[in-house]
Amino acid sequence: MAKKTKATIHLGKLSRLPASPGKAVLDRVPNPHPDTDYLARFTAPEFTSICPVTGQPDFAILVIDYAPGKWLVESKSLKLYLASFRNHGAFHEDCTVEIGKRLVKLLAPKWLRIGGYWYPRGGMPIDVFWQTGKMPKGLWAPDQGVPLYRGRG
Repeated sequence: MAKKTKATIHLGKLSRLPASPGKAVLDRVPNPHPDTDYLARFTAPEFTSICPVTGQPDFAILVIDYAPGKWLVESKSLKLYLASFRNHGAFHEDCTVEIGKRLVKLLAPKWLRIGGYWYPRGGMPIDVFWQTGKMPKGLWAPDQGVPLYRGRG
């Protein structure tokens, strides 16, 4: 018999964009293969936040790789969470690491890494990378596929 879990907030329901990352609800669903090491990847090619100093928009490509444990992140809730940053003032490092830590707290994955490939601000790109521990032995994690800055577009 399947284990009963808390109902998801967003899956299959009409959802509004959260006012801020702190008000966003991330949902999780049971991993059907918790005994198998595999990689799940989410790419957000149009991530946006606000510079806390100038109020101008900042843009990034986010790549989130994780080896699930008992839980998977529900993708609709992740999309809404990421979109909630569009009016959130924070530095590149804060956004990238906050997203990684929030997912780790929710999912307790075997491993997670996030790459924030930020478009230049003031003529300088700021790329931010964060991960939990070492990748499980034998897990294949391909390159994140975003070239180092040489003029993105």
